[in-house]
Amino acid sequence: MTTLAAKPTRTRPFGLVIAAVGIPAFMGALDNLVVSTALPVIRTELGASIADLQWFVNAYTLPFAAFLLTAAALGDRLGRRRMYLAGIALFTAASAAAALATEPWQLTAARAVQGIGGAAMAPLSLTLLAAAVPDRLRNAAVGIWGGITGLGVALGPVIGGAVVDGLTWNWIFWINVPIGVAALVLAAVVLDESRGGARRLDPLGLLLSSSGMLLLIWGIVDGPDRGWTSGRVPVMLAAGVALIVAFLAWQARNPNPVLPLSLFRSRSFSLVNVVTLTFSAGAFGSVFLLAQFFQVVQGLTPLESGLRTLPWTAAPMVVAPLAGIFGARIGLRNLIAAGQVFLAAGILWLGLATSTDASYGDIVGAFVLAGVGMGLTFAPISTITLASVAEEQRGVASGANNTIRSFGVAAGVAALSSIFSSNGGFASGQDFVDGVAPAMLAGAAILAVGALVATRLPARM
Repeated sequence: MTTLAAKPTRTRPFGLVIAAVGIPAFMGALDNLVVSTALPVIRTELGASIADLQWFVNAYTLPFAAFLLTAAALGDRLGRRRMYLAGIALFTAASAAAALATEPWQLTAARAVQGIGGAAMAPLSLTLLAAAVPDRLRNAAVGIWGGITGLGVALGPVIGGAVVDGLTWNWIFWINVPIGVAALVLAAVVLDESRGGARRLDPLGLLLSSSGMLLLIWGIVDGPDRGWTSGRVPVMLAAGVALIVAFLAWQARNPNPVLPLSLFRSRSFSLVNVVTLTFSAGAFGSVFLLAQFFQVVQGLTPLESGLRTLPWTAAPMVVAPLAGIFGARIGLRNLIAAGQVFLAAGILWLGLATSTDASYGDIVGAFVLAGVGMGLTFAPISTITLASVAEEQRGVASGANNTIRSFGVAAGVAALSSIFSSNGGFASGQDFVDGVAPAMLAGAAILAVGALVATRLPARM
């Protein structure tokens, strides 16, 4: 089994390294959730339609998922630090453009550019972190990185709710500008350049992978609203699958592949990506619906709703660093399996307890349980992903894992939204409960499958 044995080329303060990779991760996690929560006030200010609101979210998601592998491959060839800095700069500039938008199409275009910048930041931040800290601190560093990401997730609904309740919506994007500039300078000073094992680029592979993922996730995102069996959705899904199959066939015969299929000969790498898929689909598909429960059923404001979700969203911020620190002692497999069990139990609890007259006390325990489960999962999944491959393959491995995670999020939201729409809707509080309960049970079942798969991971890395 390959271990994380690469040595940093120079000694830098641990805190500065964490800041250099953690601040952009925090910025990306915070941004998407803030935008989702602030959609009502953006709709009013820009005169946006419902379709525009969907594109404010999807315009980020689609290029982000489509270009993760491309960004990782370019980083391996051109320099990971260089691509990472380019991603931060692009994300920051696009944030300023989004803040200046006066028309819906302008905000949509800026969000798409943000997605491309985020695709460069996400996989490379973890790869650069693994190379920048000594072996004895690596698990703890990955755990703290996961906690910082969790902080962005935790604060997203609260900050978004505050914006909706009275602040100017433009500030959800303006705040990224000084943070992004500071992160750009810090990363340029602190991080070393590194490259992967790719000798040359694979333009055909990049084209097939990015276009295939774009069509596949676009089709999945559109499915619940446009229908799965008619119109453009089945065409996009079929074309996306065909392009991904063509991509895999090309990778098998290409001597310089974007995604070396030999990575999947590693049992731990293959299994951890299956768990990533089920975890993302079950957890984030459930969060998407539950985030609306307090507003639709209980009539609370967005800020009040965001504060009530903190037991779930803030728990990973505390648990993920602890999982990173004690992961080697307890066992990464044990942490991931326990995390999936906790998540499945928490969401099952919510599926059974959610009702129009449910009090906060009836469900807050489920939020805590699910939050602890997410915290136990974040860092160990990242650690196993990196530990399963050689040092020169960490960039593409991280890119593949992030791509699968993004696909899982899109598929989970689409699948659970379809179950929700088939059983209920937004006509009344009871209608919402009728739809969300079976969707939660499906989410719990998906996570239970992930828990079983996690037990097959290697006991030690």
